[in-house]
Amino acid sequence: MSDKILVVDDEKEIADLIEVYLRNENYEVCKFYTGREALACTEEEEMDLALLDIMLPDINGFAVCQKIREKYTYPIIMLTAKDEEIDKITGLSLGADDYITKPFRPLEMVARVKAQLRRYKRYNQNSLQREEEAEILLHGGLVMNVRTHICCLNERELVLTPTEFEILRILLERKGEVVSTESLFHEIWKDEYYSKAGNSITVHIRHLREKMNDTAEDPKYIRTVWGVGYRMER
Repeated sequence: MSDKILVVDDEKEIADLIEVYLRNENYEVCKFYTGREALACTEEEEMDLALLDIMLPDINGFAVCQKIREKYTYPIIMLTAKDEEIDKITGLSLGADDYITKPFRPLEMVARVKAQLRRYKRYNQNSLQREEEAEILLHGGLVMNVRTHICCLNERELVLTPTEFEILRILLERKGEVVSTESLFHEIWKDEYYSKAGNSITVHIRHLREKMNDTAEDPKYIRTVWGVGYRMER
């Protein structure tokens, strides 16, 4: 069965271009030009990924992203016409997994879609090698079941996106070690579009801390090692 992708962009030419390239990769595309139509579709159709333009004629892409995140964990990639950090940070803070700045290269867009889908599937499939024994990572009141993709803090389940879950898993597995921002990026996305100026990992870490009631100033779990990366406190 083909993966189903939600595409929302009020610029018809761009939406049509995205649809053509995704269909050429055998994806099923649900295309809309308004946010409300897209949200109505998500209530009836099971999606595997969403590509959301920020500037829409009715409700903006941030609102659509937020509504989707209230119910679903599939990857979200934001499309923005402005190369502004605030748009990227806002989208990531609301639960988006990645962003693409217009104008973009269609093949790069397809590569990012594939990368996000690979990670999402990895967390939602039951690996035959793990069926008999769950992989559990523990740290203080933090309990992560890698097989079932469930993470609890002090017996309260944390609702994490696939990207947040992966960052936390890597830090738990390498507890006590400093993991560089670049290393985190490549372990998660496994491709080469890392940007030294990019704040993707920083924003996801901040979102994780908010969900864990942790702070950068007085960390109980994730400590920032300035100029290097992050470390899970022992």
